[in-house]
Amino acid sequence: MPRAATTSDVFNAIAEPRRREILAYLALRERPVSAVAAALDLNQPSVSKHLKVLRHVGLVEGRRDGRQVLYRTNVEALRPLHEWTRTFERLWRHQLTRVKARAEGESK
Repeated sequence: MPRAATTSDVFNAIAEPRRREILAYLALRERPVSAVAAALDLNQPSVSKHLKVLRHVGLVEGRRDGRQVLYRTNVEALRPLHEWTRTFERLWRHQLTRVKARAEGESK
């Protein structure tokens, strides 16, 4: 089955480590492309390209402030990702409980 385009699927968009870094950096507050580029040691065209992908899938929003566009993480768009990963958090917790119980049983 072919993989979804990076620009149409949230999971493919965040598969790129630099995009995850940008999301995390923008989670603190909105910032212009130049600040993102400087903080993450990336060139401005690269940041713009990543932001375009993140905007296309709805994970980042921008607003014009004079000549600059200020970007921020769209928290509401992250909610489905958070809920999806919580499924695995419960699974991991269950698995850890089983491993601890088995280890305690073997040590007796």
